[in-house]
Amino acid sequence: MANTSPAFGLAPERHPTRDFFVCDIFAALPKDDMASMEHPIFSLSTRPDKRILNYAHNGTEITVVPSVKGLATLHDKDILIYCISQLMAALNAGREISRKLTLKAHDLLVATNRETSGDGYKRLRDAFERLVGTRITTNMETGGHEVTTGFGLIESWQIVRASKGGRMVSVSVVLSEWLFRAVESKSVLTLSTDYFRLRKPLERRIYELARKHCGRQKSWRVSVEVLLKKSGSASPRRVFRKMIRDMIAADHLPDYEMSEEEGDLIRFTARGAVLDDGLQLPPLSSDAIEAARALAPGLDIYVLEAEWREYWMRSGKPRLRSADAAFVGFVKARGEGGRK
Repeated sequence: MANTSPAFGLAPERHPTRDFFVCDIFAALPKDDMASMEHPIFSLSTRPDKRILNYAHNGTEITVVPSVKGLATLHDKDILIYCISQLMAALNAGREISRKLTLKAHDLLVATNRETSGDGYKRLRDAFERLVGTRITTNMETGGHEVTTGFGLIESWQIVRASKGGRMVSVSVVLSEWLFRAVESKSVLTLSTDYFRLRKPLERRIYELARKHCGRQKSWRVSVEVLLKKSGSASPRRVFRKMIRDMIAADHLPDYEMSEEEGDLIRFTARGAVLDDGLQLPPLSSDAIEAARALAPGLDIYVLEAEWREYWMRSGKPRLRSADAAFVGFVKARGEGGRK
């Protein structure tokens, strides 16, 4: 289990009694588009970053140009994650979706574990301005299309209603066609709700990479050199390696354990996927996976499987007549009564 106290780096849950997201509770678990999880687009800096970023890896090329406000940051990405989550929930419920969303600012702040003070609303406005001003040119593929194109992370935003004091109450956002295409094709992955409790941008970026690359595998191994490149960090390799070692020692990354291996390699292992005393759950059948997927449309079935295996371990590793039936029952109960 990951350490969850603030002393180990996770921010406190600022809204512990909330219903998670405004629409269907589980259908709107946080989701991220796979293209920006794979490649670095957002600045990891907590100060205004006005560099032009250039990245090339395995045929993918990206140039990111800031506005006068600076590059969009990884914390600014919370807005996009929230928008993607809302669109996916609507899509899974059979409702029509469009690039334009109207959001309640308070709900966005609560869902992303942000402060709802006046300063919180100001930071939200600053984030919108960086998102609309940052321009990207890339040949990245989304929704099965690879074209070289230039776009902003969002096309536009507008305060629809403000309080008497000028604080935004509701805001409309028009997403880029590039991002909307990722949603339409369901090229997204579910994130842990603890993602928003990670304080440091690098921790969030490393989690994104682990989430994207582990996938159905129990683990993912990558060189420090490649991890540095894919993270988008501007730190020298020796400094980056030290930061990764600090993350390994803290061990608070949601869903994944990190370890260092010979050859300057880092391994990410899904928590609960590797059992510790010889008693293991067997692989699930394809029939069980499909049955569970039907019960939880739009959710990442392999994240649910990892949660189920972890729940089984926390329960004392009871012997099961049928792992398939137990997993399907877990997914059904989770959808009916809340997270186990």
